[in-house]
Amino acid sequence: MSNTAPNLTFDTLEEHIGREIALTPWVRVRQEDASAFGHLTLDPDPMHIDPEWARAESPYGGTVLAGLHLLSLLPHLSRGSGLEIGGVQLAMNYGFDRIRFVAPVPVGADFRNRIRLDRVERRPDGKATILTHNQFEVRDVEGPALVADWVNLLWPEPKA
Repeated sequence: MSNTAPNLTFDTLEEHIGREIALTPWVRVRQEDASAFGHLTLDPDPMHIDPEWARAESPYGGTVLAGLHLLSLLPHLSRGSGLEIGGVQLAMNYGFDRIRFVAPVPVGADFRNRIRLDRVERRPDGKATILTHNQFEVRDVEGPALVADWVNLLWPEPKA
């Protein structure tokens, strides 16, 4: 099942500028994965990896996901969770215009990504860059947790 805007294709991108193009399903990160991310990135902050410490010392009453962990989930919370753009052979991360970690996401909380297409730039080589506004929301929490303006480079499928 896809939560993608209807008729979203490489050729119709401009028709969707300013519109929400996807709302992903809810996801959740387990403590084991939050801890593994901290160890893998050599950032063993107890705020993210030590539930006992976080219960006693954190202003949040428990562990929260690292901001960079959330950001690393953007590919999953777009293409991997239902966003499909027809007629695209390859999409590649091209960078970010803006990222803000607005509010904590508790480990184990449900969150999802609301995606709006903000810009399309066609290139002379036939490719296009798109800027999407990504807003992570946590179930039953007012306001966004993460806001990221993400640029991707799209290769169209070869024409037959």
